[in-house]
Amino acid sequence: MESISTRRITRSGLTAALYVALTLSLSSLSYGSIQFRIAEAMLLLCLFSKDHIYSLTFGCFIANIFSSVGFIDTVVGTSATLLSAMCIYGLREKLNLLTASLFPVVFNAVIIGIELKLVLKLPLLTSMAGVAIGELVCVTVIGSILFKVLSTNKQIMRILSDDIDNKSVQRLN
Repeated sequence: MESISTRRITRSGLTAALYVALTLSLSSLSYGSIQFRIAEAMLLLCLFSKDHIYSLTFGCFIANIFSSVGFIDTVVGTSATLLSAMCIYGLREKLNLLTASLFPVVFNAVIIGIELKLVLKLPLLTSMAGVAIGELVCVTVIGSILFKVLSTNKQIMRILSDDIDNKSVQRLN
């Protein structure tokens, strides 16, 4: 059985809070048919610890309470984040930063695209493309650059990761 340490609880709480703060402070970009949710770049944290799956899912749930799509986004949008996070963590030994960043792009494009079609009656392909482009910019471009830079600092990586010597951290370099 895994131990639940103060360090893990603190890291999870801070991760969830940062996701919410980034999403809400940039709400004009974070919601709608074209989304640039900068907080989604944090999904790459799942390469380093399964704790990030829970904290990012919880952060997404809270942020989606304020969604312009309505309460349905707390279930649908949060599910897209959860699926992305689980895939990144589950396949972390086989992924590099670029391929890991594509899970949020695909899951959000399909799931959120369908949600926008059903709830807001927006064109499906346009919605999927808008969400995919936003995720590609935020996770694949911004997130990959951010984590490449962060990976050069052992202190930061020790905070983000369960094990500083794990293969996921080394794969970023």
